Amino acid sequence: MKKILKILLGLVACLMFSTQTVQAKENIPTLFVHGWGSSYRAEEHMVKAALKAKVTKTVVRIDVDVYGQAHLVGNLPKNAKDPLVEINFENNKNVNAMMEAQYLKTAVELLQTKYKFKKLNFVGHSLGNSAILFYLRDNASDLELPKLNEQVALAAFPNGLVDQMPAEVTLDQAGKPSVTAGDFENFLVLRETYPAGAKVLNIYGDVLDGSKSDGPVPVRSAQTLRYLVSPRAKSYQEKEIRGKMGQHSKLHNNSQVDRALIKFLWGK
Repeated sequence: MKKILKILLGLVACLMFSTQTVQAKENIPTLFVHGWGSSYRAEEHMVKAALKAKVTKTVVRIDVDVYGQAHLVGNLPKNAKDPLVEINFENNKNVNAMMEAQYLKTAVELLQTKYKFKKLNFVGHSLGNSAILFYLRDNASDLELPKLNEQVALAAFPNGLVDQMPAEVTLDQAGKPSVTAGDFENFLVLRETYPAGAKVLNIYGDVLDGSKSDGPVPVRSAQTLRYLVSPRAKSYQEKEIRGKMGQHSKLHNNSQVDRALIKFLWGK
């Protein structure tokens, strides 16, 4: 009987080890999405920092042309560890975030044909965050797409830019604005459809010039992301970058931001 018990315990231990090994080997790509008037080059400071931290050895780019067609640039090995994917919209003056969300979906689908995965991470800057939110909103019921694992938002403005959001807007404890602006109303459905279990890191800036903004993005607009995702997200964190390095365009070329997202996404 004791011998049988030892055998059974050994089998259970093997199964547990195998399960842990499978979980440990799950590779999750991280997609970087740039903002208006920008390109994949705005993502490279963060990507190089991640490479230096040895989170992966694989970086590829997906160019989405002006017709919405996606093209993979670089080699993506079948078993690449946690690859980094730079999304590059060639029509970088497009202010229609819903259209960019469609382009983003095309990029995700292309990536999935080359590299079968069940989850992904997003890192967005500025308007890139709006494209990500529309993508998540519009594809909430599409079970064939990979599930969102973690999201890092840099300079997101769910409730509009400085010239869109009234200065007197206040937020309640949940992050709900007293006056809505920008695309906020279009994002409200995310309170019911945002991917359950995803983790969110919201990074925004305040240049400390009295405007309570990073230049174009009000702090209070960035903070409304809490209201949109908190009902369903597994966790939500905020990080404010203060002073000159909190300026809108400096957030994606910022060692503080690099350290925060590397720790958040990969625990390093």
